[in-house]
Amino acid sequence: MNTPVPSTRRRRGALLLLAAAAMVALSGCKGGDLVSYDLPAKSARYTFETQTNDVKTVWQYTSATATKNDAPTQSPCIGESVGSNEAACRPEPLIFLRYDFGLALDNTAKAGENHEVTIVGYYQQRLTDLPKVTSLKAETTFDGGSTWYPATTKATGKNTFTTTVKNPRRDQAAQGVGLRISATDSQSNTVRQTIPTAYTLR
Repeated sequence: MNTPVPSTRRRRGALLLLAAAAMVALSGCKGGDLVSYDLPAKSARYTFETQTNDVKTVWQYTSATATKNDAPTQSPCIGESVGSNEAACRPEPLIFLRYDFGLALDNTAKAGENHEVTIVGYYQQRLTDLPKVTSLKAETTFDGGSTWYPATTKATGKNTFTTTVKNPRRDQAAQGVGLRISATDSQSNTVRQTIPTAYTLR
């Protein structure tokens, strides 16, 4: 993430890192971290990166000026909870991704067949209008991320997309099937999430 220059004119941005639904679901982790940081008063473009259990997520977003507190009561600003910082506070417009891999009980999919994965974009709860996820691109890998192939994706609902993965033979994907998802919303915020192994084949 870009490092802000110290300034007496700052606003506070509160970011509830749920580690994205995919990270939690894939790794079996519980909960998330509440991260708070100061930003310059002027609106700017930022890049924020996280990596959990080989799942890498890169966000690019525009942080607008916070003129008043805009944080839900269940996710208050850290300054309000553990400090005395009373500057205006708001969650940042990061696109999070939730997956329904449609797998069998053993978390596998059939080799040699088309397999559908549903992907939903969502945001932290905010008090202002939320952006809309306008486009989503999917790529697949069968060798742990060395080679990527485009996958057919279509919009199937609000912020919801379905990707069709052409599963190869099991011996052609010994490391399982990986996904790389890139999404953009109506405010030009983006997310790119790379999952080297989303599921294995049977």
